Amino acid sequence: MGLFRFITNELKAAVGYQQSFTDLLDSGDVSRALGMMQDRSIEAAAALKEYNPKEHKIMQREDKAVYDKKGHFLRWRKRWKIPIPYQPFINEIALVFLYGRPVKWIQTSEGTDEAFENYKNLLNEVHFNARVREAKRAAGAERCSAILYHVYRDETENRPRLLLNVLSKSNGDDIYTIKDQYRRLKAFAWGYYLTDAGNRTVYHIDFYTRDFIYRAKRGNVGWEVRKSVNPVGKIPVLLFEQEEEHAGVQPMIERTEALESTDADVNDRFANPAMVATAEILNSLPKEEEEARLFILKNGGKVEYLTWDQASQSKTNEYERLDKHILSKTFTPNIDFDNMKTLGAMSAKAIRKVLLLAVIKAEKRKETHDDYMNRHASIMLAIMGNVLDYRNKAKYEALKMTHEFQEPFGDDVSEMLADVLKQYGAGALSLQSTLELSYLVKNAQKEYEQISKEQAEAIEQQMALNRTDVFGEGE
Repeated sequence: MGLFRFITNELKAAVGYQQSFTDLLDSGDVSRALGMMQDRSIEAAAALKEYNPKEHKIMQREDKAVYDKKGHFLRWRKRWKIPIPYQPFINEIALVFLYGRPVKWIQTSEGTDEAFENYKNLLNEVHFNARVREAKRAAGAERCSAILYHVYRDETENRPRLLLNVLSKSNGDDIYTIKDQYRRLKAFAWGYYLTDAGNRTVYHIDFYTRDFIYRAKRGNVGWEVRKSVNPVGKIPVLLFEQEEEHAGVQPMIERTEALESTDADVNDRFANPAMVATAEILNSLPKEEEEARLFILKNGGKVEYLTWDQASQSKTNEYERLDKHILSKTFTPNIDFDNMKTLGAMSAKAIRKVLLLAVIKAEKRKETHDDYMNRHASIMLAIMGNVLDYRNKAKYEALKMTHEFQEPFGDDVSEMLADVLKQYGAGALSLQSTLELSYLVKNAQKEYEQISKEQAEAIEQQMALNRTDVFGEGE
């Protein structure tokens, strides 16, 4: 943006000139356009301080100065700083119970098999399952993250390609949004730093609307803005929003860390046994380098060791209460090696009951993540129909899908398969549906075609045998 345009924008703003969001971007006034957006990086930075153990409040604990009786400084006494990574543990458990196994996509339209196969192949090509877990993990830590669907031209193959990029504060990204009164995303911006040819770090912001993409670069005076048409026809962003997975228990975590740290200090001072001896035997104590430990007691001399047996029971009870509340109030089961050993012989249903807290939390998250997956499918089909394979746009518009979140530990597949075969034998299920429900079949459509072919060949062979018997040539 040139100096003249910069001055013009300042004058218009000074006299109360009203400009819409896109008008501001068209005129290169990026700063005021950003002022209309919600900066999600502020709350993300605050949340990351709680999530990162190195940033916990306990790490601000300073060593204690030791002075003599006259007030002269002697030394520094180390004070332990022990952060406990409850937050990552809680976040990972929540992630596993929602996206531990890939989302299952189900075709509901007819005559769209080719489009559906292309959709599933593209999911594998862009590593969607890994990207969605990465985005969910970042959202659980930072409250907000996003998946950007970046369409570009592969210069090697000279064809359009798709790349999924996870945006989060921990990756150095700034996220800005505009929503209407119905919480629908109307505009999205992504801020990031790049190093140019002169080894100079420059701030960039990409703005996405339904119709246009604005790529802004901070210059010496104002901003340089390039505008292009959005080929997708949708804002190519999947926004993840939630409260922190550890929300509500941060004070209890800080209390536990304070207890652990002060207990470590007490252990350093009192846990090791100390010798208590009367003055009569001081000269009889063995030297430190001597292996023999002989004490000669005179005139009623006495030697004993002073040991610290245990902490108070009230402190032990507080530890247990805090740990229990931190986990239960975040719907996190207590998963450790000893607890997991007992789950080996259990069925999937029994494990689900034992880990019910995490299941409840996952069901709660599905209220929003169902919408996220629907929006993901909508964006993907728009990209496939408008950019990657526009010649077959009608096929992708006709494709209808639904999805299912899978249990992290799987289902009792043998029991389910026995029930499916029973229903098939009773005539309640077709062969096609039976194959789709069987965990042993990787491609139900191909398996159905192969079975149909084998059945047709068997019928043809039987008819041939019957014909030979009619003419008396059969055995």
